[in-house]
Amino acid sequence: MKRRMSSFLLFPVMMTLFTGTCFAEEIRISAGGAPADSIIKPVSAAFEKASGDKINLIFGGATVSFKIFDRGDADVTFAGTSFDELLAALKKEGYEVKNASIFKAETVGKSQIHVAINKDNPVKMLTKEQIKGIFTGKIQSWKEVGGNDDPIMVIVSSQNPATMGAFRKLALDGEDYLKDNIDTPTFPEIANAIASNPNAIGVGPFTIGEGNKLPQIPEYSRPVIAVTKGNPSAKVKRLYDFIKGDGKKYVKP
Repeated sequence: MKRRMSSFLLFPVMMTLFTGTCFAEEIRISAGGAPADSIIKPVSAAFEKASGDKINLIFGGATVSFKIFDRGDADVTFAGTSFDELLAALKKEGYEVKNASIFKAETVGKSQIHVAINKDNPVKMLTKEQIKGIFTGKIQSWKEVGGNDDPIMVIVSSQNPATMGAFRKLALDGEDYLKDNIDTPTFPEIANAIASNPNAIGVGPFTIGEGNKLPQIPEYSRPVIAVTKGNPSAKVKRLYDFIKGDGKKYVKP
């Protein structure tokens, strides 16, 4: 009797494991730089272990990622901006979404925009007014903000419109970036450019601080949205639930 009871009790456990393995799925995600670095990459390993699903991350800026998703090459796309602002950025590039009502956008978290400077730069903090002055070109020397008497080299990224647009809105009060800037495509490349130039400054997710200094600044945060066509599928919903639940501890600020 005891032997039979043990076998019976084990049966549901074995079936659960078997079912989880059989129904594990691939989730194709296209994501902008900030959501990829702050959320998707940090939670991927833990999510795959917990769910059995496999994440296939396709990286691009927010608008590039949406286009990848819109043509059917991703199940969901992530962007560090509101859906309305994403649509506006797409329209600015000549890519008009004719029927926006078919898309379902859900806020899954937030991402902070960091300002990075070279590790040898003596500046320890920057106020909102100083940051606005630097990125609009009104402040052109580090001496004006407590640093060395050297010209400031501002780095921006036209390939990451969500981050640059959000920073422009939050930090620059909507004013334009100075025209004499260094356009650098990706956040890793921006981080490398700052690390190799003592007078450089740039913005991005927390990874931009790798090998660089993150001076004390006001907090600049924006929502991270996930977009699907219609309601999210069961596998995408599992990812949402993980990001908002157990995966929260892996998300980077």
